[in-house]
Amino acid sequence: MDSSLSSSPEQTLKQWMDEEVAVRARLAEPGLARPDQIKGRTGLQVLQAMLDGELPPAHIAQTLDFTLISVAHGEAIFQGRPLLRHYNPLGTVHGGWFATLLDSALGCAVHTTMPVGRAYTTLEFKVNLVRALSDKVPLVRAVGKVVHSGRQVATAEASLLGHDGKLYAHASTTCLVFDLPTGA
Repeated sequence: MDSSLSSSPEQTLKQWMDEEVAVRARLAEPGLARPDQIKGRTGLQVLQAMLDGELPPAHIAQTLDFTLISVAHGEAIFQGRPLLRHYNPLGTVHGGWFATLLDSALGCAVHTTMPVGRAYTTLEFKVNLVRALSDKVPLVRAVGKVVHSGRQVATAEASLLGHDGKLYAHASTTCLVFDLPTGA
């Protein structure tokens, strides 16, 4: 769980907003990294290069108003803004928005454990929506953590938390780990 959640909701919200401003100031424009920019790097090095503005973040983050905030070995944190444009016909944030944010945290947490020459793909993804979300919640964080990263399989869990410490959703994934083709 995010250590900032031990502060008041107002302090946590300010901290999260400040962290996002600092990260966004370093980010490159969304795009696709070239193979030569990734080759020879671990998964953690690739994601850190994104945070440093050396590699572009994925377009989906801009499309759905979220951003990678931090990475460490076995962990990735994304922050998102639930907005009216993310609503379903029932008047709350669409489950697909929850799922995309959580899937990003899960996948990137697994990615941080990949050595040079190894990659992964999702085999299974499960999400549990436990509380409705609206634009009245200014920011949420998806915190993904690896449970297991082995030679063939990796698993991870993630929680979607509000600045007030409320849990909005949680998810899990199972990923297939494999060698990248020679030359990739």
